[in-house]
Amino acid sequence: MRASPDTFSQEFRKPFFGLRQKFALFLSVAGVVLLLSVLKGGIHWQGLEFISLNTLLTSGIGGALFILGFLLSGVLSDYKEADRLPAEIRVALEGINGDVAAFEALNPSFDGQACREILIDIVHRLRQGLGREAGYMDLVPALEAIDRLSAVYLTLERLGCPNNYVVRLRTLQDSLRRSIVRIYHIQRVQFVPSVHVLAQTLVAFIILLLLFLKTEGSPESMLMFGFISFLFVYALYLIQVLEQPFRKGHATLDDVSLFLTTDFARKLEQSGYAPATVPET
Repeated sequence: MRASPDTFSQEFRKPFFGLRQKFALFLSVAGVVLLLSVLKGGIHWQGLEFISLNTLLTSGIGGALFILGFLLSGVLSDYKEADRLPAEIRVALEGINGDVAAFEALNPSFDGQACREILIDIVHRLRQGLGREAGYMDLVPALEAIDRLSAVYLTLERLGCPNNYVVRLRTLQDSLRRSIVRIYHIQRVQFVPSVHVLAQTLVAFIILLLLFLKTEGSPESMLMFGFISFLFVYALYLIQVLEQPFRKGHATLDDVSLFLTTDFARKLEQSGYAPATVPET
C-alpha cells in the first residue's frame, strides 16, 4: 500500500499546526498547578498549615533548583545531539542515492530501483519504530533494512563499480547505521536514573512543604505558590520530554523533527518511484 503524499508532508508542515501543539506541555503543567492551588486553598481554609517560613526552606528550594538544573543540562546535551541526527541521516541517504543513480546512468544493465526501495524502507521503518502505533520503540527493523544495502554494493562490485565509490557507499552505510543506533540508545537509556529519583523526590517534598506553609491566604501568596509550583512541575515535565527527543505521535512540537528524512522519501516518490509495499506511518 502506497503512502499518500500528505503522510510525507505532515512532518514538514508541523511548525504550522497551531498553538495547541506549541503549548501542549504548558497546558498540562497549568492543569496540575491549578489542582495544587485548589488543594492549597483548601488546606489554608481548613487551618492545616503548620510550617513557618524560614531560611532552611528557602535553602531547600535553592538546592532543588540546582539539582534540576544539573539534570536538565545533562539531558539537553543528548537532545542537542539528537537534533543533529536527522540531518546526518538525510546526508547519508542523499549520498547513497546520488552515487547509485550516477552509476546506473553509466551502466544501463544495473537497476537502481532496489536500492531506492531500500532507502525509502529505511525512512519508513525509522518512523514506524519511533511511532506510538508501534506500541514500543523498536529500531531493529530499520537496522536490518540498512544491512540490505550490502547486497546492492556486491552487485555494484560485480558490475565493475570503482573501489573508491564502493568504499564511499559503505562509509555512508556505516554513517546511517551509527546515527540510527545512537537514536536507539538515546530513546532507550535514561540519563542517570538515580538523579531522576532525587529530582522527583525533591519536587514532591518542596510541593508538600509549600502546601503546608503558613500563608495569609491573600491573592499574592496564592500567586507566589502557583509560580513556584509551576517552576518545579514544569521542569520535571520538561526533563521527561527531553529524555525522549523522538516522541512521534505525541501532541507536542518538542520532539526532534524527522521532516528531512520524510521529505527525502517524498522526493523519491514524486520523481516517479512507487514502492510495492510501504508501511503507513
